[in-house]
Amino acid sequence: MTVDRVLMLEDEEERVVRFRKVLAKLNSALRLIVWETAHSMITEAPAELHNVAFISLDHDLYTESDIDPGDGLDVANFLVEQPPCCPVIIHTTNSPRAVYMTGALEIEGWEVIRAVPWGDNWIEEDWRYLVKEILRRPLDA
Repeated sequence: MTVDRVLMLEDEEERVVRFRKVLAKLNSALRLIVWETAHSMITEAPAELHNVAFISLDHDLYTESDIDPGDGLDVANFLVEQPPCCPVIIHTTNSPRAVYMTGALEIEGWEVIRAVPWGDNWIEEDWRYLVKEILRRPLDA
């Protein structure tokens, strides 16, 4: 099987647009699947956890409704119950929670890479660099 998707937890549409542009330039064959809430990702991701190039997780999530969106640590705790299948990029400004997410995933054998959202172009520069390095690896599952 060939890797054909990227899974992402991200609640800001403007950033999602930027992530999509970067990913399309690096590998237009990869489909970016995005969830805005941890709960929806945990519910739907099991059907998508095959042929994954990488997963990218934010931590702090906000919604306009009263529904608790959960957070990236919820998704990390879900992932640790799955067999490691790809690298995970953690892209959150919440450094203490990024440490918890990283620790939980690494203990269970997941490769974790940190992308610190710093500056105006971190997606186009830092995240892009990390993704480019991941995509240099063989993409066959």
